Amino acid sequence: MLNIAIESARRVVTVRCQGRLVCGLESALFSAAVPRDKRDIILVDLSGITAIDAAGIGALISLRAAGAYLRLVDPSETVRQVLRLTNLHSVFDISESECRKLPGALLALKDHLGPELHLPGWSRGGV
Repeated sequence: MLNIAIESARRVVTVRCQGRLVCGLESALFSAAVPRDKRDIILVDLSGITAIDAAGIGALISLRAAGAYLRLVDPSETVRQVLRLTNLHSVFDISESECRKLPGALLALKDHLGPELHLPGWSRGGV
């Protein structure tokens, strides 16, 4: 079973996943639930993923190929092993605990977007 929570702030979409990202309903649910707007920044928190297979990896690759800025955040050891075995750890932007430090993540990603992302009251020092 896969549980997905999606939060959106401005153009940053945070997707928190818990459970199995595997062939069948789980990977289909992930693919259908995550928005694919090229203007969005998508942070996918994989810390709660207990199993991932080719279909799950395919869903992540498909999301990346859609053109949105994609960052995998805090992948579980299971996900890390699969990414290393498939040599995809070099393809994805992967970071630790970015979702827990969202203001810092937004500021770091603002450079990617330039002036299009307006964050009133935010500075490099925090909120």
